[in-house]
Formats: sequence, C-alpha cells, structure tokens
Amino acid sequence: MGRRCSELPPAKRRRLCFVLLLLAIFLSHANAKRTPPPRPVTKPSPSPSPSQVPAYPSLPVRAVSLGGWLVTEGWIFPPLFGDIPNRDLLDGTQLQFKSALRKTYITADQGGGGAVLATNLTQPSDWETFKLWRINETTFNFRTSGSEFVGIGASDGLIVATATAPGLPETFQIVRCPFDKNRVRIKAANGYYVQAIATGEVIADYGEPTRWSDWDASVFLMTTVGEQMQGEFQLCNGYGADKAASVLREHWSTYIVEDDFKFLALNGLTAVRIPVGWWIASDPNPPAPYVGGSLQALDNAFKWAEKYKLGVIIDLHAAPGSQNPWEHSSSRDGTQAWGTTDDTIAQTVQVIDFLASRYAASPSLFAVELLNEPRAPGASLESLKRYYHDGYAAVRRHSPTAYVVMSNRMSSGEPKELLRLAGELQGAVVDVHYYTVFNKMFDNFTVQQNIDFVRGNFSAELASITSQNGPLTFVGEWVAEWKVPNATKEDYQRYATAQMSVYGQATFGWSYWTVKNAKNHWDLEWMIKNGYISLKA
Repeated sequence: MGRRCSELPPAKRRRLCFVLLLLAIFLSHANAKRTPPPRPVTKPSPSPSPSQVPAYPSLPVRAVSLGGWLVTEGWIFPPLFGDIPNRDLLDGTQLQFKSALRKTYITADQGGGGAVLATNLTQPSDWETFKLWRINETTFNFRTSGSEFVGIGASDGLIVATATAPGLPETFQIVRCPFDKNRVRIKAANGYYVQAIATGEVIADYGEPTRWSDWDASVFLMTTVGEQMQGEFQLCNGYGADKAASVLREHWSTYIVEDDFKFLALNGLTAVRIPVGWWIASDPNPPAPYVGGSLQALDNAFKWAEKYKLGVIIDLHAAPGSQNPWEHSSSRDGTQAWGTTDDTIAQTVQVIDFLASRYAASPSLFAVELLNEPRAPGASLESLKRYYHDGYAAVRRHSPTAYVVMSNRMSSGEPKELLRLAGELQGAVVDVHYYTVFNKMFDNFTVQQNIDFVRGNFSAELASITSQNGPLTFVGEWVAEWKVPNATKEDYQRYATAQMSVYGQATFGWSYWTVKNAKNHWDLEWMIKNGYISLKA
C-alpha cells in the first residue's frame, strides 16, 4: 500500500501541497475558458427564422386570387344567377315606388322611425328608397335608409316604418303587371293593397283591383336604384336552400379544378390566395341561407397545391355581420355590422381557429389572411386591432410557421396605421390593395398617366410602409385593368409590367385578382394564354 501524506517528512509534505494548489488553479482556469458567456437578449424578428419558414414558396410570392369560387361574386361569373326567379328582386335591391294615380313617391319620413307618407317630389332621395329583404320570389320586407322596417302600424291599415326587426306586419307581396314588370301592386299582411291617398298618407285598405291603368290607386311605378348586389347571400336566398346547394356544388366542382393549379405552377405562379366565407367553419350545415359543401372544395385545393408545390393563402373574405358594405363580404343589403359587437369579433376568431387547426399540418399552408378589406369608419381601428391580435393568437395556437396577413382598412386614408401592431408580431404581413379602375379620378387618365401613377403614387405609398425592420408587405389585390378606352394589347402589357415591377418590391409579394373572370383582363389565365402577362423567367 502507498504511504499517507501525514507520514511524509514535513519538507516534502509542504512541496506536495504547493504542487496540488497550482494544479487546482490551472484546472479551474481551463474550465472557465470552456464555459460560454450568457447570450444577450434580443427582440424577435418580425419574420420567422429560416428554420421556421414554410417549405415553399420563397418570398416574395407571385400569387393569384381564386375569386368568385368559394365566395360568390356575380360579376365574376354571371351564369350563377341566371335561373333565380325574379332575379331583379334580390336581397339588398333598392327600390322606389311612385303612385301611378297621384304621381307621389312613397317616403319614410325622416328616413324611418315614424310614418310612411306620399310626397310630391321631382327628385327622390334616400327617404324614398327601400332595400329589399327577400322571403321568397314574391314576398319581401322593406328596409328604410334609417334601418327600420316598413309595416302596418294600426288596425286601420296605416303604413309606418318603426320596427327594428321584421315580422308578419312587415311582410309584403309585390304583384307585378303581366305586361310591364315595373308596374306593381303591394299587398300587405292584412290582405289589402297599399295606396297613397289624397291626404298624403299611405294605407293598406284597397280591395281587389280590376285593372293596371294609371287610374287605379293601388298601382305603383317601381324603379330600381343603384347597382344590384349579387353575393353569396343573394344567391342562396334567391334560389332557396335546395336549388342553391345544387347550383353551388356544381360550381365548386367545375369552376376551379386541378388543371388550374397545374397551369399556374407551370406559368410562374408560386401561391394561390383563396377567399372563403365565415360559414365554411359550420360546414356541412351552415346557418341559413348558406349551404354546405365549400369545405370539401377547399380540402381539394390544398391537395392540388401540395401536388404542384404552391403555397396557399387562406383569405377570410366575408366575416359575420360583413366588414364592408359590398357583396363580396356577403352583406345582405349593404349594411356593415362586423366589429360593432364583441360577438362578431369572437365568432370571427373562432373561424380563424377552425381554419388554422384544419390545415396546419399541410405543407402548403403558407398564410392566413385574417380579414379582407375592412372598411373605415364602420370597422373602427380599435376593434380591428383587437381582432387582429386575437386572430393572430388563434393561428399561432396551431402553426408557428404560417404567415398572418392583416389587411389595411379601406377608406382610412392612413396606410401606416397597422405598422406598429404588425411589427410586434412575428410573421405578420400588412396587406394593401391597388386599383385605378374603381376611382373616378382615373376616368380620363391616359395610358401613360395610369402607368406614371403606379410608378409614382402607389410605389411611394408601398415604400412608406416597407422597411427592413418592419413587417412584411403584400399587395394582396391588383389587376391589369383601367378606364382607358380603346387600349391596345401593348398598352395592357406595359401597364401589367409596370405594376409587377412596383408591386414586386413588396417584401411578401403580390396577388392578382382574379384567376378566372367573365371580363378578360381580370382573368389571369386568359391574360397569360393570350400573351398579355408573362411570369416565366
């Protein structure tokens, strides 16, 4: 056995202790060199790190919106509405009624909230204009500009506009003349016809009529005002559930097919933006008047996108209550109610949660757009930010990689209002839409003036919201269409090229509106096939 330290002579014992002390100091210093210092805390980047980015496509994307497919817009594919009975009397149609005998207009005094009168006017206004709520092809409610409903207010048949929701007293039948569809009678719920009497009152007390002449006090001349709405609500309620289901399921299975995805991939597109409506989350039994089946079509789209390596941007195009007054938000009559209550926001978050959960596992889920074109001032900035915060969290519960797109408010006049919110959220994208075709200021623009406006004004605005440290930017809708008469093919080519050059500066990319359309220049497939647009390198 070896000797213990205590058995060594004192001099040797001191030398051994000194050596052991030097050895301990050396080892401690070496270990310190191998231990890395703590990492500094850094703010997360607005965009996902390379390891978190979806597998395809790369940024910036070149996308196209599949508009008119899973959210109906009649102008994109008019045949959808062709077989609706009395299709000129859909929900939201605005009508005016003039007494053939007395030449007076039916008017809701003060726009509603009181009596309905007959006034002698040469130029009718909003007070004389009523929006239809369709019950069936001949039976309707009439909504005033103040949002009250016209109905029978007393046992004597006097007509008033005081109801905030329609019931039996607010139900009327429009009876059309066999030889002039705009010459009508209005039958009230009490079984009598409406007439304008000499005292200026409107009353439902006219018995069974016998003729359609101007001498009949129950005859009115009906005029349609403004553009007719042709959205999902109008189609479904116009046909009724059974017929609407048949029409739409045929449309969903034939309008966009696998070959379209193949064509897009072969011609330089890298993603598709797919508009959907809030009712898709209740498929196959959505609330009336909507019909089920669009969810299966969206499932098919993801399969095709995966096959051809295209990214999918799910775009919530229509929200509960409608986020803008247009048909593509599925507004019933042009009313915008989304965001005015907590319920509409909460319900919309649930829709986003459903979509993110369903498609999170797909390699083609590239982005979720929380809302398309909310319109100011109806959609307040406060309610929109609150929704975007909650909607973003709903996506992140299911996907750490999908981008989250936040559309700017239409008509707000402030393109930067979302930058701070989006800049604080990883993978957030700000969406802007650029058109010259909807604004009257472009009515007399020449070819070069349109191109210069894109290169000057749109380019400057896009640059003002695009920065290295800010959120990604996306021109989510644009089209090579304008108001220039007799433009040549070369003119269109120059206009499209100018837009792609400018919108290509958006860090997330751009999306053309639409892939197919009854109007050629709105149809990207047609534009590519006919040499107006080329995306191939």
